[in-house]
Amino acid sequence: MKRVAAEPLVYEFTRHLEPRARIQSGESLLVESEDALSGQIRTNNDRRDKEAMPFSNPVAGPIFIEGAEPGDSIAVTILKIEPRDGQAATYTGAPKQLCEWLGTDVPPGAHVCPIRDGHVYWSDDIAIPYAPMLGCIGTAPAVGVPTTLPAGPHGGNLDLVEVCPGSSIHLPVFVEGACLYLGDAHAAMGHGELSATGLEMAAETTICVELMKSKTLTGPRIETPTEIVTVATGCPMERSIAEAYARLILWMEEDFGWDRWKAYDVLTHVGRISVGYYGIGTVGTKIEKKYLATPPSA
Repeated sequence: MKRVAAEPLVYEFTRHLEPRARIQSGESLLVESEDALSGQIRTNNDRRDKEAMPFSNPVAGPIFIEGAEPGDSIAVTILKIEPRDGQAATYTGAPKQLCEWLGTDVPPGAHVCPIRDGHVYWSDDIAIPYAPMLGCIGTAPAVGVPTTLPAGPHGGNLDLVEVCPGSSIHLPVFVEGACLYLGDAHAAMGHGELSATGLEMAAETTICVELMKSKTLTGPRIETPTEIVTVATGCPMERSIAEAYARLILWMEEDFGWDRWKAYDVLTHVGRISVGYYGIGTVGTKIEKKYLATPPSA
């Protein structure tokens, strides 16, 4: 199996770099990634220094998928995500909008958490189940070079817990080879990523990539073993929710034979929302597959 090293660290979804690996459709790949703190916090005495390292969310790539062309899409199945160093790190130094109520006297809060026996030990008394996911995954756009901070039609900084082992992330292809990047692994994360920092960990992620020729997408889709999920991002978040649900309705219509207005109706009753980083308004809207099997007649 081919392997992509974490370094050199990349902070953009760019089409301008030489591929770090070239793979065929159906091929598996192991991708190493540094944590979203660029490796600055290894002990509780370390500090996140954005003056020395102003970037965040380094990703590994680009990964070139042979035969991928604009108008195609790729499905990236996450087979497993393993901690590289046996620990995760977080800190409290970025409350942003919460300062209105909590104040600005914020401790650095560097906090290293061991990972063992299927748990992340936030303290001696609190063990959080190990539930790894990728914060960042995306392809390179044909115009512009987005950083790893926002999300968009190309994917990007999704921060959705559904981007996890067992899920397939469907992404549009905008340039030859797709130029896939991934990273920003979390050992676990609450919905909304309140401090903009999950339980960040350097990771080794095993993926399998399938090329879907002439399958054009307007934005990321996620398929878990039990749900389908569509993604939208931007503020105000209520607009993102509406856009993501509209994309879900159109997916149900296109691939599952649903009348769009029946889909609109049923989602009112069984639809669910997953929230990425609240500061950029990313949401996933989803429906369990059990509801999709037999579309009602119009």
